[in-house]
Amino acid sequence: MKSKKYTNKTIRDPFTYYWPKLDIHGETSATCIALINSFINDNIKLKKNRIIIIHGKGTGILKKATHNYLKKDKRVIKYYIDGMNDGQTILELKI
Repeated sequence: MKSKKYTNKTIRDPFTYYWPKLDIHGETSATCIALINSFINDNIKLKKNRIIIIHGKGTGILKKATHNYLKKDKRVIKYYIDGMNDGQTILELKI
């Protein structure tokens, strides 16, 4: 019996692959804000200045809630949609 060769053809951005990520799929808007706040606190303590929040594409409810929160957070220098995946937002934090 011949063995099959499996290849992983997932394209990963080599620059963001090792950055800390928070996946908030399936959460409510209020819950995602609490998770994001805690995630930012943890990464500032760990001195990580770039992190990723995965909110998904869907209807855009979590994306909108995330961006509304990040707009007001003084620990965030800037945030932007990832160029290779519009279902996630990249944050730059003040350390």
